[in-house]
Amino acid sequence: MVETNRNSEEKFILDGKSFKSRLLLGTARYPDLSTLNQALVASHTEIITVAMRRIDGQSKGIYDAIDRDRYTLLPNTSGCFTAREAVLTAQLAREALETSWIKLEVIGDEDTLYPNVVELLNAAEILISKGFTVFPYCTDDPVICLKLSQMGCAAIMPLAAPIGSGMGVCNPYNLKIIREMIDLPIIIDAGIGTPSDVVQLMEMGMDAVLINTAIAQAADPVKMAKAMYHASFAGRLGFQAGRIPRQRYASSSSPVEGVLR
Repeated sequence: MVETNRNSEEKFILDGKSFKSRLLLGTARYPDLSTLNQALVASHTEIITVAMRRIDGQSKGIYDAIDRDRYTLLPNTSGCFTAREAVLTAQLAREALETSWIKLEVIGDEDTLYPNVVELLNAAEILISKGFTVFPYCTDDPVICLKLSQMGCAAIMPLAAPIGSGMGVCNPYNLKIIREMIDLPIIIDAGIGTPSDVVQLMEMGMDAVLINTAIAQAADPVKMAKAMYHASFAGRLGFQAGRIPRQRYASSSSPVEGVLR
């Protein structure tokens, strides 16, 4: 079982790099670039993801609009359905953005956007052999997550629910098993809908969350970005503090010694 550090002064360490924020943001589906930039600032994020396969569309404007000195870019292979596509997209990302970081997505179904784990494992193995730092978006299957960690991925990114669904944490039990089994950063990616989802995940000991749709498509994306930031901070602090154990019966919070009877 993994012993997770509860030191209140800890930083979020990813691939040997230190970050203050445990909230990663996607950059798609915002109403406009101005709203995107305001949301990025409000969220206190330091790492943002951009879809390489949309480089000729929205992503091109995003590259021009964001402050590359302020944010660490994590290009992703969103829209890829085979290992071959994902590897090619990652290679293009490394050449265009001069980074070996890649958020690896290999989709298996257009309706659920669930990962194709066979193609995902193949792509991860190839990319790691080519010197990439791989962050795989995967299912909440502990066995698949363990295989990816043993393969040499830099972090594991299991879903909380299908992409963009806002369903929240559908299977907390599997996520807890993954947390106990794997001594790597666990970044929950996909399905988050509300700040309370973020608090729940951080209280479970997850290292970070990646959010896109829940912020970008909110009625007020900037306010939601700020709320998600506070949720990530509060949830992590709550985890570090250590909750009291659950019990079936009441336990008096006041001492009974010396009470007049």
